[in-house]
Order: sequence, then C-alpha cells, then structure tokens
Amino acid sequence: MKIFFDFLPLILFFATFKYAESSKDWAAAFASEHFGFMVSGGVVGSAEAPVLLATLVVMLATLTQAMVLKLRGKKIDLMLWISLALVVVLGGATVWFHNATFIKWKPTGLYWAMALVFWVSRAFFGKNLIQSMLGAELKLPAIAWLQLNRAWVLFFAAMGLLNLYVAFNYSTSTWANFKVFGATGLILLFTLAQGFYMSRHMPNNDVAPDETSKP
Repeated sequence: MKIFFDFLPLILFFATFKYAESSKDWAAAFASEHFGFMVSGGVVGSAEAPVLLATLVVMLATLTQAMVLKLRGKKIDLMLWISLALVVVLGGATVWFHNATFIKWKPTGLYWAMALVFWVSRAFFGKNLIQSMLGAELKLPAIAWLQLNRAWVLFFAAMGLLNLYVAFNYSTSTWANFKVFGATGLILLFTLAQGFYMSRHMPNNDVAPDETSKP
C-alpha cells in the first residue's frame, strides 16, 4: 500500500498525459476553459495541453500526499519535501509558460538533490545516510557502508544526466514513458544490485558443528 501511495503522483501524471495525448483538441479546449487563468495568454494549444494537464495533476497529487501524511501525524520524508518544492516551482513555471521544459527538469532536480544530500551528509557531517537507514537491521563493515553511499551518489548523478538526455533528445511522449517505466526499472535494478552487494559483505552467522561433542 505504501509503494502505491509513494508512486501515486507518477501514476496519475502518466495516466493524465496519455489520456490527454490521445485527445489533444479536447485537452486544449478543456485546459483553456478551466485553467486559462493560470497560463500566460490564457489559451493552451493542443501540443502543450497534455503535459500541462498532467503537470497540474501531479502538483495536486504531491500536495495531497504531503497533506495526508501531515494530518495523519506521519513523518514526511526528505525526498517528498524536495519533490514537492520542485513540482511547485517547476510545475508552476510549466503551467504559466505552457512549456514542458520546466517539468522535464524536475526528475533531474530531484536526483541531483538526493545525490547532494548523500554526499554532503557524509563529506561534511560524517553521517552515512544509507547506514542510518539500514544499519539497525544489517551489520556491514565500514568500507561496505562507504561504498554503498558512494554508489548512490553516483547513481543519482547519472540518473539526472540520463533524464536530461531523454527529455531533450526525444519526444515528450517518449520522455513520459521513460520517466515511468525506464527510470523506475533502473532504480529497481540498482536496488537489487545493492542488495546483492550487501549480501556478500554480511558476516557469516553459520556456526560449524562441534564434532567433538556427542549427543
């Protein structure tokens, strides 16, 4: 259930974009009629309508996520705070200028912000965030925790670059597909690789039987 809640804004963005893309003229008329006051010039064209409507939906969904967690007394994760700030600023710019360029930068901003957080925490405060999150359940050597932290920094930095490459070398539709399936798949594969790495560095708890003891 938590995974669905975390991915809900992404799912809604994709669903809205694909539906609006299949009916661009309707989407443009709907966006102009109901959200024209939010865009420069008051009129939304058919080319930009799908991403504009999807951006409005993801902005609302992310805000709702934060409000639900706050009302339930739950802690709002740092990633959600960063995502909320980016989606409000870059999403707002996308809507006002009805230009997809701004929202396309949002995943890169999130990836690079997380890379910076992991790096700064370790480099300047001596705190390994991966170890803080998993150290209570897993016992690994210090060098393994350090390598894991570095790996996440490099992975997030690379994902930010990859998002920009796809966003500005392919169509908006292709970018939306990558954002939902490609990026999510790469994160899953990297997480699995991290799990395999950790398993190799976990201490062997198997105790050899005492052959001298007799029942």
